[in-house]
Amino acid sequence: MGMSTFFMLVLFLGLCHCTTAEQKRSTYIVHMAKSEMPASFEHHTHWYDASLKSASDSAEMLYTYTNAIHGFSTQLTPEEADSLEFQPGVLFVLPELKYELHTTRTPEFLGLDHKNNELFPESNSASDVIIGVLDTGIWPESKSFDDAGLGPVPASWKGECQVGTNFTTSACNRKLIGARYFSKGYEATLGPIETSKESKSPRDDDGHGTHTASTAAGSVVAGASLFGYAPGTARGMATRARIAAYKVCWIGGCFSSDILMAIDQAIDDNVDVLSMSLGGGMSDYFRDSVAIGAFSAMEKGILISCSAGNAGPSAYSLSNSAPWITTVGAGTLDRDFPAYLSLGNGKNISGVSLYRGNSEATTLTMTPFIYAGNASNSTSGNLCMMGSLIPEKVKGKIVMCDRGVNARVQKGTVVKAAGGVGMVLSNTAANGEELVADAHLLPATAVGQKDGEDVKNYLFSDSNPTTTILFEGTKVGIEPSPVVAAFSSRGPNSITPDILKPDIVAPGVNILAGWSGAVGPTGLSIDSRRVSFNIISGTSMSCPHVSGLAALLKGAHPEWSPAAIRSALMTTAYTAYKNGQKLQDVATGKPSTPFDHGAGHVDPISALNPGLVYDLTVDDYLNFLCALNYTESEITSLAKRKFTCDESKKYSVRDLNYPSFAVNLASGSSSSAVLKYSRTLTNVGPAGTYKVSVTGDTPGVKIAVEPESLSFTQANEKKSYTVSFTVTGSLPSSSMSSFGKLEWSDGKHIVGSPIAISWS
Repeated sequence: MGMSTFFMLVLFLGLCHCTTAEQKRSTYIVHMAKSEMPASFEHHTHWYDASLKSASDSAEMLYTYTNAIHGFSTQLTPEEADSLEFQPGVLFVLPELKYELHTTRTPEFLGLDHKNNELFPESNSASDVIIGVLDTGIWPESKSFDDAGLGPVPASWKGECQVGTNFTTSACNRKLIGARYFSKGYEATLGPIETSKESKSPRDDDGHGTHTASTAAGSVVAGASLFGYAPGTARGMATRARIAAYKVCWIGGCFSSDILMAIDQAIDDNVDVLSMSLGGGMSDYFRDSVAIGAFSAMEKGILISCSAGNAGPSAYSLSNSAPWITTVGAGTLDRDFPAYLSLGNGKNISGVSLYRGNSEATTLTMTPFIYAGNASNSTSGNLCMMGSLIPEKVKGKIVMCDRGVNARVQKGTVVKAAGGVGMVLSNTAANGEELVADAHLLPATAVGQKDGEDVKNYLFSDSNPTTTILFEGTKVGIEPSPVVAAFSSRGPNSITPDILKPDIVAPGVNILAGWSGAVGPTGLSIDSRRVSFNIISGTSMSCPHVSGLAALLKGAHPEWSPAAIRSALMTTAYTAYKNGQKLQDVATGKPSTPFDHGAGHVDPISALNPGLVYDLTVDDYLNFLCALNYTESEITSLAKRKFTCDESKKYSVRDLNYPSFAVNLASGSSSSAVLKYSRTLTNVGPAGTYKVSVTGDTPGVKIAVEPESLSFTQANEKKSYTVSFTVTGSLPSSSMSSFGKLEWSDGKHIVGSPIAISWS
């Protein structure tokens, strides 16, 4: 979760508008109504160019978009942008947004061991699936991209291996079948790429892109570890799938014009799955480039998997909430890296660390111990920021620093530079008891907030405090697991409260995967170590797990739509441990809710044979946009064609055939108020009769399903049902939520849907 200064906060910094001074040009994305092109133009690019010239004599197009949207990106003054918006055929002129990245045991943890993995058919279709990864690029020399045993590149592939700085066509092979980079939007705003700091090519100088790509579809690599931590065989979720890397993120961020062009190209290249561990768009879907591009990809049958964000545990904190995107939150594994703190008063405190070095000096003897706040003249000295510690007070001691502001691993370098020999990193209220391990540059461990307070009490009460750190290596079988990560962004959905998000959670804490050879495991420039694999955390890590699992399902069921694949993953997800206890949330220490985990934790073996699925077509999503009362221009910008909502038809968001239920009731609702949701199930299993059950505690609301049983006699048969939520009269006095679950079962399959009821 801490690599470089740029990628702090496990890499979710939200969105920012790229503002400029008056008259200075900034980037805009121009959405055009292609169907309105005058007959006098031979090609739409000529029309786009003429439209641009009508507003500006000197502006040039950065990109022309064909698949993701109809339109182009360019740099304009605010006045030119206003002028262009009034030109015929121009739908919207939207300012560019800046996005940020959301930043091995997982196959076994998910049940994908050798025995169960054989359930997935070893057919050509499994190796025909192509995963497009939009990220920081790729390190092609990683063993995770070895193509041994793979057949020829799929005939459907239309992409290429783009040449650039430190990157040639020979970098690609039968595993990494394509690699491209997109920098025009970045360079238009921030100037030329500094090739002394990063490669102007698909090469990954950061590590994040290599990590996500290898998580999704990395080849099998024996003997993988990070400094001996998490040892074993590393493998991606879909080891036979192919990878196409699209570099859209640079040191200065990820710009929407570049992201949109990468999606545009990925559609043209014929990818099957798009994996995007980035976000920031939390506005209407027609203003969010990721949502816009994802809509176009969905139309082409591409499943889009995106990270929910790392802004948890706050409510309403997730991004990528469009219903045509599979939104992934993060959970823990049953693996940990304990590093205990032994205090001079005899107390032992549990912590975690990935430090590996000559730590005997701290593990064999007790060492003087000091709180950073007492070793600094700065008001924020407790945070161990650059230059804040007094060397005379720190030299030869272990220093306790508080989390916050600067990167966790950077705090250790500050301690080391001041002469400290070790660090204890304490969580604050913002992080609670969630512990994330780091590959520190000096002996160090991280402890939770409550333990941190105990340590501080000792530091402040003992006249001669001492401590030592004991590194225990790797431990597996940690229970309970998984638990929802505190940083994982939460619902409700701030854009469309009637669509429950996130959709699902997957492993996202302390994940071992491939790494760039250009940077150390901490991402700090001072870190000269080089590793083949690194352990990091974030919804950036959980997203590619689902991308890879989606590829597995696509290989096993080539005929399934993106919505059917997502449905299979959601309806088979679990929300309880094997002992029957409910899934926990590390942020609260209590059971997590559908606003935290969506449908639950992914279970790929069950998803392979879900019995029934909730399918969706492009028209279903268009009707959804009508239900949102989107204007014709807003719908056209997403659909890239004219679509007029039928004024005689009553559209309802509640009728979108989604595998979950979000019910929003006003506190003043009458005791007879009824909300009805319609759903349709498609049989993808054997013939059989499914019976419904509803569980959960939903005070003030009665839930009824009609009919209560559905009989299927053949494959792909569809049956519909209605769920009624009736207010019974006991209205809550303040805002609250309650949760339940609706399940259809034929005795063999369980098709589950979470229910979240909110009163406002």
